[in-house]
Amino acid sequence: MPAHLPMINVNRQTTLFSRPVPIAMPCYSFAQSTVAHDVSFDGVGVHSGLPMRLTIRPAAPYTGYVFVRTDMGNARVPAVYDAVIDTVMCTKIANIDGVSVSTIEHVIAALQGAGITNAEIDVSGAEVPIMDGSSCLFTDGLMRVGTSIQSARQRTLKILAPVRVAHDMGYAEFLPSQERLLNITFDFGGRLTDSTYGTQFSFNLDHDNFHGLVADARTFGLFEDAVRLKQAGLAKGATLENTVVLKDNIVMNEGGLRSNDEMVRHKVLDAIGDLALAGCAIVGTFSAHNPGHGLNNQLLRALFETPQSFAWID
Repeated sequence: MPAHLPMINVNRQTTLFSRPVPIAMPCYSFAQSTVAHDVSFDGVGVHSGLPMRLTIRPAAPYTGYVFVRTDMGNARVPAVYDAVIDTVMCTKIANIDGVSVSTIEHVIAALQGAGITNAEIDVSGAEVPIMDGSSCLFTDGLMRVGTSIQSARQRTLKILAPVRVAHDMGYAEFLPSQERLLNITFDFGGRLTDSTYGTQFSFNLDHDNFHGLVADARTFGLFEDAVRLKQAGLAKGATLENTVVLKDNIVMNEGGLRSNDEMVRHKVLDAIGDLALAGCAIVGTFSAHNPGHGLNNQLLRALFETPQSFAWID
């Protein structure tokens, strides 16, 4: 989820704390895989405030990620980069009939972090439940049911030349590399001025532990932005239970941040979910400053519009 989020009528100051991180272990494989069993989650939509149920089910090789709107006759909505129709405050996809699902990034990131490449994702409404604002509860559920490795291999794309998109506060680019890396810096477009907060994070998709390093980083926003959203009738499901809120650079949530660099880690989480819509493994470095869902999707579109910048590999 994007930085422009929620708010709550609270005036609380809290302190930061850090938690130990489990030892690193790979979160990716080039084999295709799916969930071993169904796993369900109940929560609310962060924008609508309505109850939502999501169930992740096993899927055949080459299925990719497909959302199934159970409230609309089991309408299927493939989660692919060119199905993205909106990137304001979340990533929203739609099928050719206009059936849409929003806020897909956290559950897709959890699937990627678990190495799962194929899944059917039933959802009872137009939004994925926000849960605690991170991928942690999705990841915990996936770990409980386990993974089924499939005989097929993922399609794999190797970056051969830089591809870059930018806006006035930042940029995102793919660079040639032998590994799958994400290097992100984030300072809220210059609005995050307290040096207490970490603003840079790197994550290696081949070797780092998604569950231990990234999964529990929550969505966040500034108080003044959240007030405007609430007044506009938006972010109805956003609370301090699922969104980190900063007022005058002070964290309002009881308990503070889960790590001093939780916000930039959440940007890594979002990028993992957004870039998974490429439908393949991307060997190369994703480097970005102040990225968001819009830049992430624009970069994928720019990549596939410049075929000389990549090659498909075995």
